[in-house]
Parts: sequence; C-alpha cells; structure tokens
Amino acid sequence: MKQPQIILASSSQTRKALMDRLGLEYLAIAPDIDESSQQETHADDLAKRLAFEKARVIAGQYPDAIVIGSDQVAWRETAPQDFIGKPLTVENATQQLQLNSGKTVYFSTGLSVQHLASGFEQTLVERYQVQFRELSLNEIQRYIEKDQPLHCAGSFKCESLGISLFSSMTGQDQTTLMGLPMIQLCKLLRQLNIQIP
Repeated sequence: MKQPQIILASSSQTRKALMDRLGLEYLAIAPDIDESSQQETHADDLAKRLAFEKARVIAGQYPDAIVIGSDQVAWRETAPQDFIGKPLTVENATQQLQLNSGKTVYFSTGLSVQHLASGFEQTLVERYQVQFRELSLNEIQRYIEKDQPLHCAGSFKCESLGISLFSSMTGQDQTTLMGLPMIQLCKLLRQLNIQIP
C-alpha cells in the first residue's frame, strides 16, 4: 500500500530542519491563517488552536496527505495570558530580552497531525521552560546583532547563540523549544504506519 504524502504546514526553516532529521520525503506549504489571539486566556489554548488551524487549512486542500501543523507561544510564569510574540524589530527584541532577563519563560508548542482521508486528527501541546540569566544591555544588543532573532518568539534562537542567554532549560524534548515536538510527532506518525526509523 502506497504511503500517503506528508506535508509540513509551515514555512519555518527551523521546522524544516527538524523534519529533515527523520529522512522522510515531505512537502512544506505555508498555511495562510490569522495568527492573532481570539480571547484565549492561556498560551496553551492559543498554541493548540493555531497548530490545528494550520494543519486543517492544508489538509482541506490535500485530504489524502498526512499534514503536520505546529505553532509556538511564549509566556512568562506570572502571566500565561500575556503572550510573547515575534519581535520583528530590533527595538522589540531588545525590550523582550530585557523583560526576560533573570526570569523563567515558558514555551507552549502546539502540534496537530491530520489525515482527513482516514479521519485521523490528533492535536496536543507540549511545554518547555527556559531560565534566563541576568542580561546586560550590551549583551542583549550584541546577541541581537549576531543572531538576528527577529522572527522568533521570545527573541532568541536556542539552536544557535541563544543558548548563551540561559542559566538552565527544563523539558521532555528540546525540539519543543525549537517549535516542533519531534518525540510526539514521531509517535503520531507511527500511529499512521509511517516507519520511523
């Protein structure tokens, strides 16, 4: 029996790099959805809805394909309803990192795997947390200039120089922090008879 096509509903280079680890053939197609909050009161709820919607948009176009959607929302422990988005500008990134300095920041990463042809749909949220060390303004400015994390929630890239900003990291799967929880993804793909490894 022919294996269904696999589609990653994302344009993220980091998510593509994570998918490449599996050695599977797949397409990456960016879904066009509104990523703004709709009165969600917790980051988990927003991440879960966005992951589901990203997968559903592409699955609707390719119902025979296995579609993978993922989205990440960052938040500080004192305010799970105060979402930390992508900074987009150097000024916003500087402000985010100043606010993160010395604090614990949580990352809720939603994952949705959908195969409409068989009625399969699983959507979940994984969490990861990062303890930022105390950061000086000079360190923040040097980091932003070198790593350019303007399209990353929380204003850092943990897969590169961003690791230097932390005093500790806590979670089940570091790929959750990178935006695609690979342990859970592999589990769901195996449920769809995709052989990994």
